[in-house]
Amino acid sequence: MRWLDRIPLYLLILVAAWMAVAPITPEPHLVEKVRMLLQGTLTRPIDIFDLLYHVAPMVLLALRVWRMMKARELKE
Repeated sequence: MRWLDRIPLYLLILVAAWMAVAPITPEPHLVEKVRMLLQGTLTRPIDIFDLLYHVAPMVLLALRVWRMMKARELKE
């Protein structure tokens, strides 16, 4: 996971924020795909891929922050 530590944090934040709201109009894909998931209509492979594509930067950001917190705990 050292490769994740080499990605600048500000870049992960920007990409995660952008992918969460892209495209802005008419509705962010993430909102659309989560709604489809909750309704049980998320069945096409392209829709599943699109959901994963938009969530991946947020998962990477969460992992990066978690690793930073763990490293800080080990130093103390």
